[in-house]
Amino acid sequence: MQGKLSEIDIRSILQLLELGQRTGELFVEAYPMQLGNSALDRASKLHEGQFWFVFVFNGQIVYAANADTSLSRLTDYLRRYDAEANLRSLTVPSIAAINAPEYGYLWALMENRSLSPAQGRSIIQSMVHETLFDLLSLHQGAFIFESGPPLSPQLTTLETAPLVAKIMKQVQEWKQLHPQIQSPAQCPVIADRVTLQATLSERTFQTLDRYADGKTSIRQFARYLNRDIVIVARAIYPYVQKGIIHLTHAFPDESNALTGVKSRPREFGLWQEARIPRIVCIDDGAAIRETVESILNQHGYEATGIGNPLKALGLVFQLKPDLILCDIAMPDLDGYEVCAMLRKSTAFRQIPIVMLTGKDGFIDRVRAKMVGATDYLTKPFGEGELLMLVEKYVGSGDPQRRQTESFLADSLADELESDKTNATSSPSAPFG
Repeated sequence: MQGKLSEIDIRSILQLLELGQRTGELFVEAYPMQLGNSALDRASKLHEGQFWFVFVFNGQIVYAANADTSLSRLTDYLRRYDAEANLRSLTVPSIAAINAPEYGYLWALMENRSLSPAQGRSIIQSMVHETLFDLLSLHQGAFIFESGPPLSPQLTTLETAPLVAKIMKQVQEWKQLHPQIQSPAQCPVIADRVTLQATLSERTFQTLDRYADGKTSIRQFARYLNRDIVIVARAIYPYVQKGIIHLTHAFPDESNALTGVKSRPREFGLWQEARIPRIVCIDDGAAIRETVESILNQHGYEATGIGNPLKALGLVFQLKPDLILCDIAMPDLDGYEVCAMLRKSTAFRQIPIVMLTGKDGFIDRVRAKMVGATDYLTKPFGEGELLMLVEKYVGSGDPQRRQTESFLADSLADELESDKTNATSSPSAPFG
């Protein structure tokens, strides 16, 4: 099941999944909205290009999240129980490679008794509420539901209909706060401390003073205080109206909360990132996956092999690879179908996708190009061939060479920007 949100909304999709007692994973991608109001444009920009996942078991919701892999949301929720420090001491749990990383780490915390099952259920319920709040606010986007085995292990299931009804009411109440408050990602900052302190009790003022720093979002307020986000927004609404509290937009980067690695944007068609190049290999053959992983990891890349093409469609949004290697002959979905589905997403329109296959016929190559494949590598291939192809699209795996390439890319970007500025400021050349 797949389609666009202009044809069927999220509420109806969830109701259909519940009625059909479906089990699997719902993926949703947000499209940017074309709005005339500049303030609303900025609020809409926060959702542009984002992805969400909803795991369903017999029509009930098990877990839901966006595609952020930084674990920042989990860290925020752990503050309720003074358990955020325990997250840093964890080794990557095996479940994190199969399911959403956040879910895997949450289970690991319960297994080592940093959290009780009741606390874990409370966090998952809050995560589901938060994710559905965003989804039920969407109007532009696309979705695909993939039937499959249930998310495992399961800690809780939530009945879909009453949950959706409750959150729809939240969304309607939230809209009443427009235009003063537009997005849960807006960050309050105190503009008039004297007036605010005179108006509030000392305890309330200290709470606001602690978090209203222009960096902590309304959503984070709700997480830290374990409160409904609409209640938090309503509490600050009168002070926003009077100009005592201002709201800023802090657009999130893609920093990793555990490693501290911060990614950088694409500029001038060059992939400029401080992190290790990440490659995903989708192939149902274990030997090929293990060979690709071994070669690339030895040469400084971060390689992940995925054997199930249906599962791969969800994991690639979480892994955010710089290059995808994809076999053609696979069960359930072949490589052509996987490539075509990924190319429908704005996040993967520019990511290199290279077909790995034993076929080398002209028709196969043409079909690969038609579905959007970037290149084609015939099996069996040698180590040199693989490394040459990967380096062609994502650069070297050697850290020193990456640093040099990044420096050169920055220098080129500066030169191009300088040329553009000079061209704008200089008189027009004759003949146009």
